[in-house]
Amino acid sequence: MNLDQLEAVARSYTAVAPEVEERPAELHPFEVRNIHPDLPSKVRRQYDDGYFDDATFTAFKFIEQEVKRLSGIRRLTGNALMMKVFDENDPALRINGGTTDSDRDEQFGYRYIFAGAQSGIRNPRGHEVDIPDDPDTCLDHLSIASALLRKLDAAGLRT
Repeated sequence: MNLDQLEAVARSYTAVAPEVEERPAELHPFEVRNIHPDLPSKVRRQYDDGYFDDATFTAFKFIEQEVKRLSGIRRLTGNALMMKVFDENDPALRINGGTTDSDRDEQFGYRYIFAGAQSGIRNPRGHEVDIPDDPDTCLDHLSIASALLRKLDAAGLRT
């Protein structure tokens, strides 16, 4: 077989060879759930290492630190901080224009979402020794943390 014949065989083979499907890269659960990229990298490391309760706790500590940083309020923590900062009558952080009943209702609602997340999600992981979170529960919690950060982003509070 000469070189021309070999080239012809090679070209005919590639013409009829089935396309090799490239497998899409496996997405990390954080990408699947669209976890906010500004959460500390430690959250992802804790998740990947199986420390799901720690990942949740770290994320909500970050939320608290962000609210403190943005509001300038330092003497309060957790639920009390969120109730003060997002008070619909005199908010330190306003998540909307605050001019309509709907605006005030939204401010009121987010006040309790921020505060409730601190009390119901963060605090148990800060006070208990062993919280048996599974990956899906952790991702649910991180989705809530992400939604709270996105609310602050949408309000133009985090630039």
